[in-house]
Amino acid sequence: MAQYVLAGDIGGTKTVLALYAIEPPRQMSVVREAVFPSQQYSGLEAIVQEFLSAGSEQVAAGAFGVAGPVREGTVRTTNLPWRVEARHLVQVMGGARVRLLNDLEATAYGALFLPPQEIHTLNPGQPQRGNCAVIAAGTGLGQAFLFWDGTRYWPAATEGGHADFAPRDDKEAELFRFLRHEYPHVSYERVLSGPGLVNIFRFLTEALGRPVSHAVRERLPAADPAAVIGEAGVDGTCATCVEAVEMFLSLYGAQAGNLALTVMGVGGVYVGGGIIVKLLPKVTAGVFLRAFVAKGRFTDFMADIPVYILLNPKTSQIGAAQVASELLSSGA
Repeated sequence: MAQYVLAGDIGGTKTVLALYAIEPPRQMSVVREAVFPSQQYSGLEAIVQEFLSAGSEQVAAGAFGVAGPVREGTVRTTNLPWRVEARHLVQVMGGARVRLLNDLEATAYGALFLPPQEIHTLNPGQPQRGNCAVIAAGTGLGQAFLFWDGTRYWPAATEGGHADFAPRDDKEAELFRFLRHEYPHVSYERVLSGPGLVNIFRFLTEALGRPVSHAVRERLPAADPAAVIGEAGVDGTCATCVEAVEMFLSLYGAQAGNLALTVMGVGGVYVGGGIIVKLLPKVTAGVFLRAFVAKGRFTDFMADIPVYILLNPKTSQIGAAQVASELLSSGA
């Protein structure tokens, strides 16, 4: 007899919920799913209640990847005015077991369950049994890792996206000074996210006086500026957008390398998020990987680390579903 678990991917822009049926021996299938605009709701509990009321399934467990630090079953979301508490979700879900995870923690775990066709190998490297790093730029910058205990992987969260942005050259130092006038703390998230790409573009146009093509200038007011800049940067229709995308990817590769060094990610680095997939033609051109390996005396060491692009946008949801299914068997 099937048991039901609820998996959630909760971001600053949208919340995705999916109901899975679990049948022995741990076969999972999606029963239904829905997308909710996060900012139109007062909290996650309201979304879960609305989703569950659309069906009659009895949910036995749930796991939610939330953009924010999880502490003792509670998350204050980074890009939403929400306080999410596991105990309140337990009540909404009729006593089901519940676990909250950082969204990149869920992505990290989900990466382990993707089929090969949903992963693009950017650098094959020389994979070893060891920790893996996970980084994803989206609404913000998420970072996590998979700890290898000698038998299996365990996902672990970080808030490394909010670490101090460290310029590598004079141009990046100018970018830092440009942003420092607006933000009391310039983190990597200020340059590596959707808004971060826009910040880089503004720096190039406002501080360095780079020109903007007529087509891009016309589209910016009415569309998502990060999407406009990214598209023009990939197709080459605006030189300044190309420069912004290449600077973004260089910074992205460098920070992915920093994370790999920090966690000794010799098992590989997984790069997720919708932005990296949209910029994939530019990613494969080499700027990302050149910055990734450029670590001085550790350049050869970095070249041996595999780098993978996660192509499935539901990786975090898949990770949450796996965690929820494990709650059933553990009884935790």
